[in-house]
Amino acid sequence: MALPSLSKVDHLLLGVDKALRAVVHHSNPSTRPLPVSNDKIPELSITEARHVAGLMRINHTGEVCAQGLYHGQAFSAKDNDVKQAMQQSAQEEVDHLVWCETRLDELGSHPSIFTPLWYGMSFGLGAVAGAVSNEFSLGFVAETEAQVSEHLQDHIGQLPPQDTRSREILAQMDIEELHHRELALANGGAALSPPVRHTMRWMANRMKATAYHL
Repeated sequence: MALPSLSKVDHLLLGVDKALRAVVHHSNPSTRPLPVSNDKIPELSITEARHVAGLMRINHTGEVCAQGLYHGQAFSAKDNDVKQAMQQSAQEEVDHLVWCETRLDELGSHPSIFTPLWYGMSFGLGAVAGAVSNEFSLGFVAETEAQVSEHLQDHIGQLPPQDTRSREILAQMDIEELHHRELALANGGAALSPPVRHTMRWMANRMKATAYHL
């Protein structure tokens, strides 16, 4: 028996639910366990723990932004295949969100207080990109994931040597972010112009500087 199609109200409620899950701490179940080799929590000094928490808060913020971006693009994308690709990528990013939340909890810290703002801004950017064209939308995803990979690798290099737990989490996230980039390009993503790429990088740097502390 065929399942009934969802009404516009159903889609609206699902969208609201996804948005709330992206911004409300501990509202998402993870489909996969932490990608770590053991359950031992590394011992860190107060200074080290504070720095790692700042880095993980940035990464958590990045995953919130990814949720907003993908949800916004799925909202305005003109092609059903693109919509499905955006929704699938967003679902895979949920695990990253939960992993970062878990590590922040272990460090006795918290996500950025501006989480709703980061989500809203990213949703708007994603919706605009999706409305422009499929090629631009997917190109935007590819560039975003490339920049996310850069800062993940930078953060891995900044971690204390004994914090293999954070290192393994970020390394797995990096692998999957690059896969999302490849997927976007394979589906027709177009290279963005240098001004757009530079603007994205400038905005990301402002976000990172704020989220590290707040």
